Amino acid sequence: MAWYEAGGLMLGLLLAQMAIGMPVFLAFLTTNAIGVMLFMGGTGDFAQLISNATVTVTSFLLVPVPLFILMGEIFFHTGLALRVFEGVDKMVGRLPGRLSYLAVVSGTIFATLSGSSIASGAMMASMLVPEMTKRGYSINLSVGPILGSGGLAMIIPPSALAVLLGSLARIDIGALLIAGLFPGIILGGLYVINIFIHVKVNPEAAPEYDVASTSLLEKLWAFVTNILPMVVIVFAVVGVIILGIATPSESGAFGVFSVLALAAAYRRLSVDAIVRAVRGTLIVTAMTFIILVGSSTFSQIMAFAGASSGLVILAGELRLGPTEMLLVMFTVLVVLGMFVDQLSQMMLTLPIFMPLIVGLGFDPIWFGVVMLLAMEISLITPPFGVLLFVMMGAGPPGATLPKVALAGLPYILCGIVLLGLLIAFPGIALYLPGLAS
Repeated sequence: MAWYEAGGLMLGLLLAQMAIGMPVFLAFLTTNAIGVMLFMGGTGDFAQLISNATVTVTSFLLVPVPLFILMGEIFFHTGLALRVFEGVDKMVGRLPGRLSYLAVVSGTIFATLSGSSIASGAMMASMLVPEMTKRGYSINLSVGPILGSGGLAMIIPPSALAVLLGSLARIDIGALLIAGLFPGIILGGLYVINIFIHVKVNPEAAPEYDVASTSLLEKLWAFVTNILPMVVIVFAVVGVIILGIATPSESGAFGVFSVLALAAAYRRLSVDAIVRAVRGTLIVTAMTFIILVGSSTFSQIMAFAGASSGLVILAGELRLGPTEMLLVMFTVLVVLGMFVDQLSQMMLTLPIFMPLIVGLGFDPIWFGVVMLLAMEISLITPPFGVLLFVMMGAGPPGATLPKVALAGLPYILCGIVLLGLLIAFPGIALYLPGLAS
């Protein structure tokens, strides 16, 4: 069987099963079983395949994943997230479109501290959308900022997805984590600029309303008590890596300890909160790792069948320049992300993309940030972006898929602007890793 027939068969089987609603891990396992029978000589190779798959999920490099997830779960279940929200609310003041700015700033902080796009987006929607609807905000300025800021969790450290990407692509995980900090902050800034322009052009989209005046001293106190302590957590995760004090795995433990200590200091730590946080962490981690087992095996079969090497050779024969090839890969990631989850997205593309990246001369850490950006955009890209469905459920009345998708369009464009900046100025992503090296 030719490599393109083998690759097409494997991908077709996988996507067809996902399309009919089969759980992702079962789709991978079923496709892998058929692949072993067709390309690896029958059932005798199952034992070797299982052995190789378990090596993937027993790697010490994956230790930060459950730690970062636990850190975010504790952050939400202890009510620390609400304190951040209240602090930012006081600091924003009476700006036109204040609730939209509040969504971006709070969402960026939540993304930094939780590492979960879905959790951050759902929480912001439940806290802000009802108030925005009551105040007469348009859907573009109520749903849009939450869609944009929800995806920042993929880029801004600590990001469990970045750890998985670094492990699977054999990229320095510590460098990849800190490489996303500046691009994530810039993307948040682009969201703020977008809101400012929107409100200036159409003030009726965010009607002004009376807000209790807050003195400079009250704003300063809100910052010191509700926001500044969160900087300690960010330093515990990112700073210790930059300074060479700890590895990414150790930084995850520092992060969990910092959140626990902060919750205890605010007297928000309870047995119930810890139990719920651990339960949530176990569910998400187990789901992630079982998909990882199936998808890593899928990649091995694709390589054995010659599909991966065949695609690399085909890409080389297209004679596209490095930038054009990068844009093709970026587009593939965004389109693929409309239909499958981000972990599956990585497993399907990394065996193909990483050899190409090396051949084209791109820095793997820089490409890792670009890949995270593409997966962030795919969360809000119609028709199947996951955050679109979260917003349809938590959004204002009449929040249909076309309306929600249209509200997210300016934030997709902000992501494309960031891509252009990363291509023009690679140092945006590589400056901090350079300091840590």
